[in-house]
Amino acid sequence: MNSLPDAILQYILSHMTNARNVAACTCVSKRWKESIPFIRSLYFPRNSFDDNTSGADPDTVVGRMISSIMGLEELVVYCPFSSVGLASWLQNTDRSLRHLELRMDNLSEKHSGFESPSKLDCIEIAKQLESLKLWGVLMTCSPKWSVFESLRSLEIVGARLEDAALSDAIGACPNLTNLSLLGCDGVRTVFIELQQLEQCRLDFYGLGNCSLTLISPKLQLLEVQGCSWIRVSQTHCLRNLSIANNAGRVYKVEFGKLMSLEFLSIRGVQWCWEAVSTILQCASEVKHLVMKVEFTGDFDTLQPFLEIDFVDFFNSHPKLQNFEIHGAMFAALCQKNSLKSVDSRFVIPCLEEVVITVRSPLNAEQKISTLESLLKYGKNLSKMVIRILQMKNCHNSADDFFEEICKFRYMNYEKVRIE
Repeated sequence: MNSLPDAILQYILSHMTNARNVAACTCVSKRWKESIPFIRSLYFPRNSFDDNTSGADPDTVVGRMISSIMGLEELVVYCPFSSVGLASWLQNTDRSLRHLELRMDNLSEKHSGFESPSKLDCIEIAKQLESLKLWGVLMTCSPKWSVFESLRSLEIVGARLEDAALSDAIGACPNLTNLSLLGCDGVRTVFIELQQLEQCRLDFYGLGNCSLTLISPKLQLLEVQGCSWIRVSQTHCLRNLSIANNAGRVYKVEFGKLMSLEFLSIRGVQWCWEAVSTILQCASEVKHLVMKVEFTGDFDTLQPFLEIDFVDFFNSHPKLQNFEIHGAMFAALCQKNSLKSVDSRFVIPCLEEVVITVRSPLNAEQKISTLESLLKYGKNLSKMVIRILQMKNCHNSADDFFEEICKFRYMNYEKVRIE
């Protein structure tokens, strides 16, 4: 290293990010110390000051290191810090800083709302940010942000929010292309209108009874967990859609025609039948479909799925290539009348792979018939995976059904696999 030209040494050392390594480099030699200002990214791990024997104030140490760098572009801080320290760091880097990630750790702070300025308010200083990621956020009051014109990505992980505060925070970021709210609690009504948004991931804790309204004409990916009412009006660019509700029920979904949709996943304990049928009708062009819903029925009444006509279903989804179906939905496809009179010209033209989860031996004959029909009419089907999961019947019928499944696999061993 000693024989390297200064420019190459600076280039190599500028790729260091861990603050401990940066601090160690300053002690190696004068040349190494003089290369520190060229670092572009700085990362302070959670344990950065665990062995702080000198008693130095962490805010001061971090601030001193940041001030020694000429054009810091990325700052990641997981160690504890104060709002005063954060404000000082951001003032030193306000022109160059593009990416900021902070572990806020103020979810349990009883008086954090009276801290002035708050950590959230301090972020206003970094006006040139392009991406912002926050962990452990308490946002019960609206942050004092004006407008982040350059911000393209906002991620909040593990937060306690209020509806108005969240709305104001999103409103201050009008040019977002990526929005992620993961593990967030406290919201009831979410309204998002972002003209440039392309990817949106929302994961809400609680009773699963949130309502969501989303207006984003350029939206390509949407993942939602924990909402009962979902309305997305402009969907002509949407390619990837995932809706889940593990704690509550999905009562209603409103989407425009999903002409560009390639992947659809619906999951949860209970969906109202209207919501299921609506989303399936909108997604007639889907190529990859995952259906893992246990029950239908309105409000507190858990009901099995209504009969789904096998032929109508695949005729309504002619481009379907990959199909993953779980217990109750598979049973709905296996009703007696579903395969009574199938037109000899009927085919499933694009289906290549099927994954089926079976949880009950009931209606075994119809289920075997449906499996056979998938192979018979799926002219391009190359792989069928049958998952026997938590079979809850101790009667001999469970053993008989499993034996039939094994025979079916043996007769079609090139395509069928049992898990």
